[in-house]
Amino acid sequence: MKIREVIASLESYASPTLQEGYDNAGLITGDENGECTGILVSLDATEAVITEAIKKKCNLVVSHHPIVFSGLKRITGKNYVQKTVIAAIKNDIALYAIHTNLDNVISGVNGRIAELIGLGDRSVLLPKENQLRKLYTFVPSAKADEVRQAIFDAGGGHIGNYDECSFNAEGFGTFKGGMDTDPYVGKPGELHKENEIKVEVIFPAWLEGRIVKSLLAAHPYEEVAYDIIKVENRLSAIGSGVIGKLNEPMDEMDFLRLLKERFALKVIKHTLLMNKPVQRVAVCGGAGSFLISSALAAGADFYITADIKYHEFFDANNRMVVADIGHYESEQFTINLLQEFLEQKFPTFAVLKTEVNTNPVRYFL
Repeated sequence: MKIREVIASLESYASPTLQEGYDNAGLITGDENGECTGILVSLDATEAVITEAIKKKCNLVVSHHPIVFSGLKRITGKNYVQKTVIAAIKNDIALYAIHTNLDNVISGVNGRIAELIGLGDRSVLLPKENQLRKLYTFVPSAKADEVRQAIFDAGGGHIGNYDECSFNAEGFGTFKGGMDTDPYVGKPGELHKENEIKVEVIFPAWLEGRIVKSLLAAHPYEEVAYDIIKVENRLSAIGSGVIGKLNEPMDEMDFLRLLKERFALKVIKHTLLMNKPVQRVAVCGGAGSFLISSALAAGADFYITADIKYHEFFDANNRMVVADIGHYESEQFTINLLQEFLEQKFPTFAVLKTEVNTNPVRYFL
């Protein structure tokens, strides 16, 4: 199996186009055309993880956090980033990161956190803008089913819990081909009128290339008429954070105990308890202070995230509890998420979880 096959699978789960502007998700070192000998999954790519990959004969490390966020001007081994990159290149190990793009799919990092807590009725806390497109195309009536199905197979026509959604209107099209054309219907040099169906289909922006390729391959005309426009509607399953509901309301202290147990926490930093039941809960793995206002607006009783600064705790406004459970701690189960996904896609291939604890934070109790 080629490394590019693993990458294609990961990118079908969380497209790199969904990453934030500051991020560096994707292939960082290595040749995607090389044979994959094994996959090691980790939260971080560090020198210790590279050493582990070498020992376990894995030449692909899939991590959540990218080892390189911005450009490297020198690679001399002066810091942990440079040392890791040197070790990976020297030992022909590909490093692939799937970061904020995995945060931004509802079944990704935050979906796993919500699952561990037991949240139902889940939705994205802050949907990402400009993620939808609409395709209009015009197909001879006899070929409409075939072309429409090709678009569906490429990922078009998915709305919420519904698949293969489209709108179709009958009409007729006219065209006159030049003398060097070979039209599907009609004759070169003669005006032709053809009964056609206008097909309209919604699709995610990152699938545009695949949608157009499938359309052109299935459409019988030499010259295919189609339009693609931006749609302002929000794609409900794409964006930052997740909010959901507990099956039954919980006492605040009991809920804190639940968090401590599920995430193996030594400590939880939190705002003043509200002395009211917890049922509506928002989550964001990693640094999530930017979503405090969104969690408040969504009516959350509790917001679980990490990396909250002192003054940001005040932003809860005594209207909900904000709990900082730690960056590593909030995202630790991303390793399981990625392993499970890759094992499902490649059931006969070795997908290993790192045994290295890459958390740089320690607690003195």
